[in-house]
Amino acid sequence: MNDDPSKRRLGRGLAALIGEMDQSTPVETGRSGINPDRMIPIEFVSRNPRNPRRYFDEAELHDLASSIRQHGIVQPVVVRTISADRYEIIAGERRWRAAQLAGLVEIPVIVRDVDDKTALEIAIVENVQRADLNPLEEALGYEQLIAEHGYTQNDLGEIIGKSRSHVANSLRLLKLPDPVRDMLAGGSLSAGHARALVSTSDPAALARTIVSKGMSVRDAERLAQNDIKAQSEPRSAIPKGDTKDSDTLALERTLSDTLGLDVSINHKGNGGGQVRIGYKTLEQLEEICRLLERR
Repeated sequence: MNDDPSKRRLGRGLAALIGEMDQSTPVETGRSGINPDRMIPIEFVSRNPRNPRRYFDEAELHDLASSIRQHGIVQPVVVRTISADRYEIIAGERRWRAAQLAGLVEIPVIVRDVDDKTALEIAIVENVQRADLNPLEEALGYEQLIAEHGYTQNDLGEIIGKSRSHVANSLRLLKLPDPVRDMLAGGSLSAGHARALVSTSDPAALARTIVSKGMSVRDAERLAQNDIKAQSEPRSAIPKGDTKDSDTLALERTLSDTLGLDVSINHKGNGGGQVRIGYKTLEQLEEICRLLERR
């Protein structure tokens, strides 16, 4: 059995830094938990505007603030230096927000001097491992690493310790319209519900139906499949032979889910046909080639 793929991929880089989060130069805090490098004024710390996490439950923040008033911050906030006496959060924004609510003047920090790319990687890994990101935030974080730092889906899978198909399915959620994204971010729709809607004719309307009726993911998949089947019904304005049956559409969706790319299947009258896989970047093309070569 191979070691953790994230460790193999990152070597002394990100994996080492994440491991070092639990180590520091000890200072006296008088409390149990991980020792910080130092205590710094809370006003000297700012959030990272590129942090993938956007949603913080207010009730949970107030609960954490109450705990901090009684016990302090047990796990330090991980920061990086951005200028003289100014620090930016890498991991621990929730603790920093709660500390502000608790009225703390100083907070314990662990300082790690890393670049933008590594800071974003650490923020995503830490949040994914803690299950702190909602599905939309997770997908946006992956998209950010791909767009800004040239990662492939396979790279991301290795970094976060997930399968490439998990990354692909997460990214497919970004194809959904804003009303469905809002439901996903707010928790009224799960990722499973939302994935079922990606290929449907009106995801927003179907999402409202799913939420109002309290449908399970399996029910949502059936609803979506019926919509896809309805799309395949012949119309008088469309020449016969140009429509696709529900089985073909379902197969297209399965392949799209697996690859995280647009897939089109076109049958010909002789029993043959074509499978088209769309890609937007050379990295996606390379990923397709790697997958075919493995076969």
